[in-house]
Amino acid sequence: MVSEQRYKRVLLKLSGEGLMGEREFGLDLPTMEKIALDIKAVTDLGTEVSIVIGGGNIFRGVAGVVDGLERSSADHMGMLATIINALGVQSVLEATGVNTRVLSAIPMATVCEPYVRRRAIRHMEKGRVVIFAAGTGNPFFTTDTAAALRAAEMNCNALMKGTQVDGVYNADPLKDPTARHYDSLGYKDILTHDLKVMDASAVSLARENKIPIVVFSIHTPGAFLETIKGQGKFTIISEDKEED
Repeated sequence: MVSEQRYKRVLLKLSGEGLMGEREFGLDLPTMEKIALDIKAVTDLGTEVSIVIGGGNIFRGVAGVVDGLERSSADHMGMLATIINALGVQSVLEATGVNTRVLSAIPMATVCEPYVRRRAIRHMEKGRVVIFAAGTGNPFFTTDTAAALRAAEMNCNALMKGTQVDGVYNADPLKDPTARHYDSLGYKDILTHDLKVMDASAVSLARENKIPIVVFSIHTPGAFLETIKGQGKFTIISEDKEED
């Protein structure tokens, strides 16, 4: 691991499921408060933070297709779910003293600001946490791809993927105690071995723009701050890293 690794500007990708806690669906306030405190610790360090949140805790578009819902409509419903999550996280962050703005790819002026790249960058330069909602604004694109896209547009130094586990493994560590943890990987390793980190479009976009993807546990208190500093346990995915 690189010690004292420091990023000036990052994008944090959170899954909707990561906000559920022990619930079967929806939002869990204690879980959100813990995540908000971790984000505050990172902003207090001086790192500029933006966030993309999934909507799987409320609505998963692909599942709607199985039920006979047209894919584009289902995906737009999923985008609206991300707006609900974004507003919830904004409220909790504001309660911890973090200035926050929600920018949506789907214009919704009475609820949040429309996404404008220069405006988003300006908010971050002023120390505000920017939450990007509604994915890319287009169907057939995941929030992983939206995260990679926004990270590139914001000139982020890293794409931080907050997950249920502390990095990338060759098997599910929650099911297989012998699963091997990777400290570092190359983008090609993720694509070639089909490791379930982010979808291929997101990894390819990060690779093209030379944005490292850092995978860590969002549920370990203080892990976000440690990862920003290059400490603790995580996996970094970048062009010049090879599979151990």
